[in-house]
Amino acid sequence: MRLLQSLEELSDVGRGGALTIGNFDGVHRGHANIITRLRERAAAVGGPALVFTFDPHPVRLLRPDEVPPPLTWTDRKAELLAGLGVDTMIAYPTDMALLKLTAAEFFQRIVCELLDAKAIVEGPNFCFGRDRQGDVAALAELAEEAGISLDIVDALVVDGETVSSSRIRRSIATGDVDTARRLLTEPYRIRGMVTHGVGRGHEIGFPTANLEAIDTLLPGEGVYAGWGYHDNQRSVAAINIGANPTFGEGQLKVEIHLVGWQKPLYGRPLEVDFLARLRDVQRFESVEQLVAQLTADVAQAETIAAAAIAAEQEA
Repeated sequence: MRLLQSLEELSDVGRGGALTIGNFDGVHRGHANIITRLRERAAAVGGPALVFTFDPHPVRLLRPDEVPPPLTWTDRKAELLAGLGVDTMIAYPTDMALLKLTAAEFFQRIVCELLDAKAIVEGPNFCFGRDRQGDVAALAELAEEAGISLDIVDALVVDGETVSSSRIRRSIATGDVDTARRLLTEPYRIRGMVTHGVGRGHEIGFPTANLEAIDTLLPGEGVYAGWGYHDNQRSVAAINIGANPTFGEGQLKVEIHLVGWQKPLYGRPLEVDFLARLRDVQRFESVEQLVAQLTADVAQAETIAAAAIAAEQEA
């Protein structure tokens, strides 16, 4: 898949296909349904499957105090969409000139002139143009006038509620990564830089990588099972988000114990997937009790990771 961050990079290879426009934050199962239809329409018109998204999110420019924390960064979004079969993703560098376009102007300049779309696929709540004035009804009129086919994909409902980035964001913020994992196309992932800690984990036999500069939504406090991605490999991870009450520390930290990994990762990036929440952060009466619990946490994380591997192989 090609990731373009400027329309000047666009060639005829990326034009004349099926187009979907949106933020696609998190790339959840509802998005996956849209991409499935997008690929079908791309095959029908004999062109590429193209995603047009925004970087940054328009709300960051229009109402910066209301912008929600993102679920994915641009490269990760592109990686997830590529896995669904998208040919090209345009991460348009959002500016006020774009946001001032009316719905009709946006459609004519972006959809028709720049992208030469032959088919459009969207969800039922799609809005576009200045002040979000264009809805799917307006899109249908413009598409019909331009001779472009339009497919509106029904929203996906799981457990009686529509799957959306907002719903997933709520789940993650409360630590319910289990639900988020069911709604996303891949486990929820964060990234950050490994910094020096006090070294206490190494002293008790559970060295941790302290993660800072995290640029996406941080799950709620708790202990989690997951994966850590480093040195072109994947390690089982036991993840602690919260303070360290056993040692009287009140500052929130993100600490990653990579099972079986001993080499330092200071100053290097680390990506972490969340597979399941294990327990609350708690205070232990002794270091011995803490070590016993950490041993149990790691064993549980390994069991969960093994189940995840089995599911991957079965899929």
